[in-house]
Amino acid sequence: MKTKLLLFCLITTLSFAHEGVELGPNGGRILEFSKDETMHGEVIVKGDLFHIAVLDKNMKPVTMNEQTLTAVTGDRAAPQKLTVEKDAKGFVIPVVKAGEWLILQFKKTPETKAITARLEYNTAICEECSNAEWLCKCKPEAEKK
Repeated sequence: MKTKLLLFCLITTLSFAHEGVELGPNGGRILEFSKDETMHGEVIVKGDLFHIAVLDKNMKPVTMNEQTLTAVTGDRAAPQKLTVEKDAKGFVIPVVKAGEWLILQFKKTPETKAITARLEYNTAICEECSNAEWLCKCKPEAEKK
């Protein structure tokens, strides 16, 4: 099992070496918060905080009421749960260390199943678009050919 997990992580990391991610209306990274692309999270950094706006399928802000979010980072063997605060636009979480993964679990209502979204906070600068890799808008090499 550990071998399969290690192989999956290696393949995933290699396939996302050059990000080419979807950016939202505020220039932040879009994460999927639904299985059918009807709910999204747009992640931006302000100071030492991630601000995660919750958006609908048309990338418009969602009224915040019953939605919940949990966040963890760190080593898989010893994950660190992060403090999540809710505001009128979404959620606020402390920024993780450069190179670490942010794992989010979003629930639209307390009764719904959690949707997991992952973000590697890669702060290296892309030579093509000059954005941090976690916000790189360049197409991956495979799509350029």
